[in-house]
Amino acid sequence: MKKIILAVIASAAALAGTSAYADDAGTGYVGVGAVGSKYEFNAPNAVSGENHSGYKAGGKIYGGYNIDQTWAVEGGYTDFGKKSYNYTAGGLPGGVRTDAHSYYLAGKGTWPVNQQIALTGKLGVARNTNEVSTSGISSVNGDKNKTALYASVGAEYAVTNNVKVSLEYEHYGKNDIDTGRKSGAVTAGVRYAF
Repeated sequence: MKKIILAVIASAAALAGTSAYADDAGTGYVGVGAVGSKYEFNAPNAVSGENHSGYKAGGKIYGGYNIDQTWAVEGGYTDFGKKSYNYTAGGLPGGVRTDAHSYYLAGKGTWPVNQQIALTGKLGVARNTNEVSTSGISSVNGDKNKTALYASVGAEYAVTNNVKVSLEYEHYGKNDIDTGRKSGAVTAGVRYAF
């Protein structure tokens, strides 16, 4: 008897969990996010009072279309921001400056856990740009633009049927120039469905 009661409660919870996301079918959405990404600069034999690695905040805008309550298509633009690193090597000054951003297009899956919370995953392609300028002994090689695999995992919380907040880890892929922004980022976002 206890097993039947637990099964009924679990089934009711699972069915109730879809209600905040069932209304998403056939709707579009737009959103914004704050992006935190890691950066790292490598200058051989460099001496500097600045950290050669750390984290940088950026921003993101995105939009999508919910095909049904589970599947959507999403695209967006992420600006990772500008970062510079100054150093001295062999008594001579030098520096590295980066400016990175990405465009992405992905399929998105949403799996409700309960009425307000859902797990999400995205898979698609990103077009990454990492513009790097150097002075001193540091030099970089490679194309500043690269198309790479984009993927993310995260969770959403439904504030209302139209407003959802999210937290996700996004992997944009690497550039040929591996100075500055690294491939992953953590994004906190808010979106509005219409």
